[in-house]
Amino acid sequence: MIEDQTYEKAVRLAEIIKNSKKLCVFTGAGISVPSGIPDFRSAEGLFSEKTPGGYSPEDVVSHDFFIKNPELFYSFYKEKMIYPRAKPNAAHLFFAQLENDSREVTVVTQNIDCLHSDAGSTSVEELHGCARKNYCVKCGEKYDLDYVLGFVSVPVCAKDGCIVRPDVVLYGESLNTQVVCRAINAVRSADTMIIVGTSLRVYPAASFVSYFKGETLALINKSATDYDSAADIVINADIIDIIETIKERI
Repeated sequence: MIEDQTYEKAVRLAEIIKNSKKLCVFTGAGISVPSGIPDFRSAEGLFSEKTPGGYSPEDVVSHDFFIKNPELFYSFYKEKMIYPRAKPNAAHLFFAQLENDSREVTVVTQNIDCLHSDAGSTSVEELHGCARKNYCVKCGEKYDLDYVLGFVSVPVCAKDGCIVRPDVVLYGESLNTQVVCRAINAVRSADTMIIVGTSLRVYPAASFVSYFKGETLALINKSATDYDSAADIVINADIIDIIETIKERI
């Protein structure tokens, strides 16, 4: 049950979505929490933990750490960063179902779980890559997630024996330029932008919000963010509760 004021905001957002022609949905870890994937920056989030050896999670999932200590990297990555059994939840499905002949919907996500595509969204820009995609650092041969999970420790290429790495952006690495350009264009051209489940603290992704010049910026997140003052609608509530309310009005 959501509060009256929150309900009113959800109803208002539903009406805006109904009238939108180009919608950009910008998502973070919070949208996947109902699918059983923990977030990163809450008190119970992934980044509040310590790894064996006392390293911070940010250190372990960095480019330098991957190069220097791939065994510990993969131990942490397999246990904490990938969830092969996770399924799209009502929020992923809702945004996919918004696509129709008169409404264009582009999802720009910071997540690596690929659940937006699983839900059926046809235009998804994965800023930080996809955990299901992997490749040999030497020859570039591509491998799926099952191949990586088939190794007890560090996966190696079947062709040349070199290390296989996930096709995700590690700390210290740059975002893919083409993905960034498409994401910025989606933000810039949208008449409505909905930000879901992100603290907007990870840069440069968080800075993409500044490119929005449309009519309505909505922000749905359990806790406040530094961008709340820039939003037209701010809803601090559970994403599934809000989606259910919006669905009733569309």
